[in-house]
Amino acid sequence: MTDNKEFDYIVVGAGSAGCIVAARLTEDPNVKVLILEAGGKDTDPLIRIPLGLGKMHEGRKHDWGYDAEAEARLDSREIEAMRGKVLGGSSSINVMAYVRGHMGDYDRWAQKGAQGWSYADVLPYLKKCENWEDGESPWRGGSGPMKTQWARNDDPLLTDWKQACVEAGFGLTNDYNGEQPEGFGDSQSTIAGGRRCSAAYAYLHPASGRENLTIETNAHASKVIIEGKRAVGVEYEQKGQKITARAGREVILSGGVFNSPQLLMLSGIGPADHLREIGIEPVIDSPGVGKNLQDHLAVLVHYARKTGSPFQELMRFDRIALAMIRAFLFNSGPATVLPSGLHGYIKTRPELAVPDLQFLFRGTSPKAGMWFPGFAKKYEEGFGMRPVLLHPESTGEILLRSKNPKDKPRIIQNFLDSPNDLPKLVEGVKIIRDIIGQSALDKWRGRELAPGADIKSDEDIAGWIKKTAITAHHPSCSCPMGITDEKPLDNECRVKGAEGLRVVDASAMPDLVSGNINACVLMIGEKASDHIKGTKMLSPSEVMQKTAA
Repeated sequence: MTDNKEFDYIVVGAGSAGCIVAARLTEDPNVKVLILEAGGKDTDPLIRIPLGLGKMHEGRKHDWGYDAEAEARLDSREIEAMRGKVLGGSSSINVMAYVRGHMGDYDRWAQKGAQGWSYADVLPYLKKCENWEDGESPWRGGSGPMKTQWARNDDPLLTDWKQACVEAGFGLTNDYNGEQPEGFGDSQSTIAGGRRCSAAYAYLHPASGRENLTIETNAHASKVIIEGKRAVGVEYEQKGQKITARAGREVILSGGVFNSPQLLMLSGIGPADHLREIGIEPVIDSPGVGKNLQDHLAVLVHYARKTGSPFQELMRFDRIALAMIRAFLFNSGPATVLPSGLHGYIKTRPELAVPDLQFLFRGTSPKAGMWFPGFAKKYEEGFGMRPVLLHPESTGEILLRSKNPKDKPRIIQNFLDSPNDLPKLVEGVKIIRDIIGQSALDKWRGRELAPGADIKSDEDIAGWIKKTAITAHHPSCSCPMGITDEKPLDNECRVKGAEGLRVVDASAMPDLVSGNINACVLMIGEKASDHIKGTKMLSPSEVMQKTAA
């Protein structure tokens, strides 16, 4: 065992929140911070080139390789549970969608006990994160580290698709991250200058030259060292060597929704009975650690496309090869653009406080791939949309497989466990069929490929969903904050019953927001940093106070 020097803070996990915490804490030159990342450096060109995500996902590169256990209500399938294992975490491998969620999500958090996390409280931190290409406004931030932009996809299908949404009776929004978060609108992405803007790129790399910041990659944390009830350091393994690092002030876990509860339990903090079953002596009995796991479930409704697409032409082998080289060398060209471009957020019942379905446009076939005349046949082009169940009643849990830190945690999603969840997704499929059936899409719409014309009844649609649904990759809430006893964290992300220990990542969310979660996690990282530093919190948003008045 090798002992390192003592730091003021140790951050475990260089994902979205961890990068922010490390960068913000080291703004004080008198504070020494160590950040540990189990993955490697984010030097792979596929990370920075937006269109490189397809290859990364296909090979599950920079990924922990997690799969959920067999889902009883999804035909006993083991659903892939991809999470980033690299500097930047999932912000280095995600689809770069920038979605804050609905203002009502954060007000619900506050109403349920997460005081200080209402939308008025968090809006200043959402703005602090972002560098929105349209600039500063009462609703948007224009000078933050995280660069965000409108989708650049110029596929003409998108214009007719929005018209079809209107024909089907749905509204449009000029900015779903602004004053009007409901309706269908153009996508927003964490892309700038033709490159992915990950949390590592936005926060950690600019801070990496600071003498008070130490970044260790390929460093797998195995245990938080607890003396009495206080976290005083971390044990980790790097290059086959076990190392101990000491923290004079705090240990901050930012390992993500699966790994943070796993590390707490490996350290003796979690459900006492489960820990004893595994052979770990409980230090703090915290039954809520690993519970309340929530994720968005989605399915793809797609159609053949009567004509080809700009993306299909790009995927000819010689063209895509040149496009990737151009993107790598000059940060420009079609490989810097994704074949998406439209999001939708709707309420299936008018009395709902927030949207219960999200719709994600896909402008190409799920079987899209490289082709070349005479060697590989051109794939059949298609288009479609995913309905996403935003607020599932079903919850899962994270459990230990063993007390070996290298063993993957058990991920039990329990998708569709609640009888109220499946009918919502069935409704989402029917809505998409209605939109695609509108006259605005007549010139584009070929035959329905999935579910298929023979899948008609609600029962048939439900059966198809069970066979094909997958995660939208928004797992959260496995270590939630709140005031009630079952919440493992208090409202400053501190682990209850412990001293000098916090969890700052997606697992701290009380419940799911209405959309992709990365923007929310970035906000948590910014707000928690102020809690850790003990500085005055940003004042609640005046625009929200005026709106409420």
